[in-house]
Amino acid sequence: MTGVPEPALERERKALICALCAVLLWSTVATGFKLGLAHLAETQLLLIGTLISWMLFGIVAVARNSYTVLPHEYPTIALLGVINPFAYYLVLFGGYARLPAQIAQPVNITWAIVFALLAVPILKQRLTRRAMVGIGVSYLGVVVVLSQNPMDADTPLSVLGIALALSSTVFWALYWLFNTRCQSDPLAIMFHSFTVGVVLVAVACRFGPGWPPLNATTLFYGAWVGLIEMGVTYLLWQRALKLTTNVGRLGQLVFLSPFLSLILIGTVLDEPIRATSVGGLMIIVSGIVITGKPKVAEAPA
Repeated sequence: MTGVPEPALERERKALICALCAVLLWSTVATGFKLGLAHLAETQLLLIGTLISWMLFGIVAVARNSYTVLPHEYPTIALLGVINPFAYYLVLFGGYARLPAQIAQPVNITWAIVFALLAVPILKQRLTRRAMVGIGVSYLGVVVVLSQNPMDADTPLSVLGIALALSSTVFWALYWLFNTRCQSDPLAIMFHSFTVGVVLVAVACRFGPGWPPLNATTLFYGAWVGLIEMGVTYLLWQRALKLTTNVGRLGQLVFLSPFLSLILIGTVLDEPIRATSVGGLMIIVSGIVITGKPKVAEAPA
């Protein structure tokens, strides 16, 4: 009957399905990044992906009549667009281009730890003793992950690649910290921030490697980035958060993604998965759990 609210159990079931679909899709992005970067420069891959996700957000925002933002939030939303997709993904792709996927991906998920650190000066939150222990544990895991090059035992890992992967965690943490200040509709924020971001990426592409070649292969990997990493998964996760009454339980599903990702990295990319990658990832995730979830659950990245 119209107007009768869905039973709570059915809503939770739908929330769980949306969350699991998002986690499964996010598990593929590390593999997609590496495959896409084999055909395109970082800026070129980002331009195609950003254009596709921007169009998706625009279509959905218009369909839902959710494309307006509070006027006083425009400067903050413009800043968000500078950070994501522009700065964050350029730095992240730079890390992936120089490192094995099984190294770049675990390092990237430490953004939650950086969030806890930056929340102290930006959100005026206290850093508890438990959080400090968790931060220490997670960065111990990073050391374990970086202790061995899984591709060539005699070749050291790229220092620039490591620096870029670590820097990406700062940009992603900053993005969600500034996002907490916005009260506009999240979908409208994404559309307007990506409007700024796509212009910046286009300029960087024009004066950098040049416009990306457009063919079935490049469009496929661009769509992988734009839809799976940036677009559809974000909408699925937002839908899950809207339906559930237990955000914390859904948030725990995020930790499945990096382990599933390692399986794909080993099978699709044919990277020999080392014990240091698995063990280091387990230590990193343990540290994040000890620290506690960041107070934004929109995207694990």
